[in-house]
Amino acid sequence: MKDKKMFAFSLVLVSMVVILVLAACYRPAQEKIIYPQTKKVDVVDDYFGTKVPDPYRWLEDDNSEETKKWVEEENKITFTYLDKIPYRQKIGQRLRDLYNYPRLGQPFRAGEYFFFYKNDGLQNQPVIYVQKGLEGQPEVFIDPNQLSPDGTISISLAGVSPDFRYMAIARSEAGSDWSELRVMEIASKKELPDQIRWLKFSAASWYKDGFFYSGYEQPAAGEELKARNENQKIFYHKLGDPQEKDALIYEDKEHPLRYLTLGVTEDQKYGLLVISAGTSGTEIWWKDLGQKNSTFKLLIPGFDYNSEVIDNLGDKFLVRTNIDAPNYRLVLIDPGQAAKENWQVIVPEKSQVLTAAATAGGYLFGTYLQDAQTKVYQFKPEGELIREIELPAIGTAVGFGGWRDDKFIFYTFTSFNYPPAIYKYDLASGKSEIFNRQEARFNPEDYEVKQVFYTSQDGTRIPMFLVYRHGLVLNGKNPTFLTAYGGFNISMLPIFNPSIVPVLENGGIFAQPNIRGGGEYGENWHRAGMLQNKQNVFDDFLAAAEYLIKEKYTSPKYLAISGASNGGLLVGAVMTQRPELFGVAFPAVGVMDMLRFHKFTVGWGWMVEYGSSDNPEQFQYLLKYSPLHNIKEGVCYPATMITTADHDDRVVPAHSFKFAATLQEKQACDNPVLIRIETRSGHGSSNITKALDELTDKYSFMFYVMGVKPIYK
Repeated sequence: MKDKKMFAFSLVLVSMVVILVLAACYRPAQEKIIYPQTKKVDVVDDYFGTKVPDPYRWLEDDNSEETKKWVEEENKITFTYLDKIPYRQKIGQRLRDLYNYPRLGQPFRAGEYFFFYKNDGLQNQPVIYVQKGLEGQPEVFIDPNQLSPDGTISISLAGVSPDFRYMAIARSEAGSDWSELRVMEIASKKELPDQIRWLKFSAASWYKDGFFYSGYEQPAAGEELKARNENQKIFYHKLGDPQEKDALIYEDKEHPLRYLTLGVTEDQKYGLLVISAGTSGTEIWWKDLGQKNSTFKLLIPGFDYNSEVIDNLGDKFLVRTNIDAPNYRLVLIDPGQAAKENWQVIVPEKSQVLTAAATAGGYLFGTYLQDAQTKVYQFKPEGELIREIELPAIGTAVGFGGWRDDKFIFYTFTSFNYPPAIYKYDLASGKSEIFNRQEARFNPEDYEVKQVFYTSQDGTRIPMFLVYRHGLVLNGKNPTFLTAYGGFNISMLPIFNPSIVPVLENGGIFAQPNIRGGGEYGENWHRAGMLQNKQNVFDDFLAAAEYLIKEKYTSPKYLAISGASNGGLLVGAVMTQRPELFGVAFPAVGVMDMLRFHKFTVGWGWMVEYGSSDNPEQFQYLLKYSPLHNIKEGVCYPATMITTADHDDRVVPAHSFKFAATLQEKQACDNPVLIRIETRSGHGSSNITKALDELTDKYSFMFYVMGVKPIYK
């Protein structure tokens, strides 16, 4: 569910008018929408004596002709409504202008070669380039845009062979989580015949003349996008062999609902098996790959904490862990004496949370968060601090780490008003120099970035980033786009995000609070927003809305809320708990049915975060906030546009289908309730065209409902 993207833009927007025109008469009176007659079925589940109706259960069958007809009718209503908005095309053009410039990704070294992603502007997929040396001529390694007419096949680098001769690539279609591993020879750029299918969340961990990967059995026909994914196994694939000959390395028949990953250390000495019972909590086993018939041995037991091996220093493992350290620390573990009382502390826990650690060129790097802002430190392998890396502003830095023989590495820095810049960093001297700086199609200096702190319901202090034009008047009439995530230990960081520009240049505010459930303040912050504490997440978000209203940044009429995936759950929960607080709601690909989420695809992996309705105690608190089950008769809910996609096999579209049908049925006022269902797309937009089209429709809907006339001529 983690969804992570980088944004960057060039050239300057020449003449910007920022007078906000608020004209209530501009928007026609809301006519009552006639929604499809969605049939109801007599399905009632009994949870420990509590009867829970599920009248739209039939919408879970996305293959049925009845469901397909319902989708067609709902989309017709949605796009008929959107087609009436007079400035919709202008907003779409503005978004295309903002994205139409070259964007370069951070280079990745593979021996004498450097790989990088590049998008010339509005290409549906970034193209992967390769060049020999930093001064070499870039050449196309693979262009995903040539692989399908609609640009919905994506390609990512999935692992380079130890001799830097081959590169594994992961190929995904139409936004599905299912991927296929293929192999290309780097020098010739030719694809080998090897094809490994039915993978999810798996790279290629190379060893000798092949690689390890994590795979599933092929699903039944028609069930590929919704069947529960169980019994993940570790295989070894030898180059040139068909997949049927791949050797089974590890499986756990007693625990079918676990994730399995096998990595290999850079020196090819050790295999590291990471097992997880869900989206958090790990167990780590190790194996000596050079010893014939060696078995996996336990390094760190699971599953209450998170640990990861960063590197091996000789025959010992350098590990980032939150065992006895909620903000994480780095320890060195001798596998022969793996008990934690024998661990050697390399970098002790700090008040800042250690979000990432890596090695490169004989050095160690630690990336920390301080109030959701990045701090990076360089250490010697034994933990002695060398320096803090000076960053250009308050923002987010990523990319520290590399090979043992590196003399320099790359990192990327960005912030809300700082387009991504790639820096080349000299490991010995600590000097950074610009390698590539991207420009924006607007003037970032016109906008202010501010971090405020507000108090949640239980007294917890919550940070929030605000972005708006200099000179903003606090009159309660500024259109505001409030978004958050609040789960799975994921931190919401300041990054350059061109998609928010149409809000900003129309006198609006972008607001991003760092609510509990995320990782901004370590594992304690995460756990304060999971399981029985999930209501804290919603309270934090509601308090952010109340703060914005109290301080006159905005008012309910002009307040739009948006979130995707777990963030879609957030929007669904708060709009059903406090509908009067918001004017517009955008729950995207949300987990809306908290009683049945674990029955589809990888939903079982979220039980460690949410709990399960199969547990009587957890059922009680899930029912209290489940968005689908808390829509009430006689309540006026905000104008809502739900978004989902037909190839979303992470949060299956049935969540959104049932939520939309129920909300349309029970809406007590004329505020529209629309559902926008994308085709050949998944948990995230499968190409840039679809992403910009969806953004266009969201902003058009938002401004139209608010009665705000955008500046675009």
